[in-house]
Amino acid sequence: MSIERPDVGLTFDFDGMSLWIGSFRSKNVSLISRGEFGVIGLKRLLALLAKKDIKASFMIPGHTAYCYPDLIKRIHDEGHEIGAHGWVHENPVLAGGPEEERANVERGLEAIDRVLGIRPLGYRTPAWDFSAATLDILIDLGFVWESSIMSVDFHPFYPRSGDVVSQTEPYVFGKLRNIVEFPASWWEDDFPTSEFVWPTKDYGLIPGYVAPSAIWEMWMGDFDYMADNEPAGIFGMTMHPQVIGRANRIAMLERMIDHMLARGAKFWRVLDYIQPWMEAHPLEQWAKENPELSGEAAYKFEAV
Repeated sequence: MSIERPDVGLTFDFDGMSLWIGSFRSKNVSLISRGEFGVIGLKRLLALLAKKDIKASFMIPGHTAYCYPDLIKRIHDEGHEIGAHGWVHENPVLAGGPEEERANVERGLEAIDRVLGIRPLGYRTPAWDFSAATLDILIDLGFVWESSIMSVDFHPFYPRSGDVVSQTEPYVFGKLRNIVEFPASWWEDDFPTSEFVWPTKDYGLIPGYVAPSAIWEMWMGDFDYMADNEPAGIFGMTMHPQVIGRANRIAMLERMIDHMLARGAKFWRVLDYIQPWMEAHPLEQWAKENPELSGEAAYKFEAV
């Protein structure tokens, strides 16, 4: 089966220095300077997107918004979606509880509001880490879409909260929530294949050094499979200006975009894709059509 028009959503986490300060908890000047390279990478990236007439979604930590207000304004002025990405790329699982996690999200939102005067409707958790309270916080703060949970590869879906995890008892499915997950995957992320990081007490070795040809084979192999086999699918990619903006990486990205365009791809800002998707797939209907993901197909244990 061949699908006439595959959809694509390019997303970029403009982390700046916050990635190294927050997630890696580093004060190493050399390590933090990698985030500063994101300025160069972002300018190259914006030029490429303008050249191809493509709009994308940029996830911005509040810390980055304060560092580079003019660049954040430029991203917005050029028609790209602005999403939120925490305060200083902090791990929500390591926060001191839901109150601290919420305060970090709100501080990031406040920074974007001060710089741009807007409130994003999309969110991505820093490093894709997710606490039991994260969904409740995002829904309460009015977010429409989120992109961190990896249950599905090529289709938006409604996530659950309240799952009960045990090594000795059956898995208990929680409740579906009315916020949409945009497909995310480490497979479609540029950081593991392209950024070298020494092991630390918090992270193992990230080897990087993968050739652009190998990344092409992985990413475009997934894209071509979706285009050939997944009706109404969307190919979501997660990239970082400080990573994909390196010379051979951004040249590879341009070749990928040309390949996708040759296959008739339409590129979306995530919010523009998610809003009509929600109208076409209300939560109750989606739950009936996807009983395994909603938990409806699970065996119901009864007390004896």
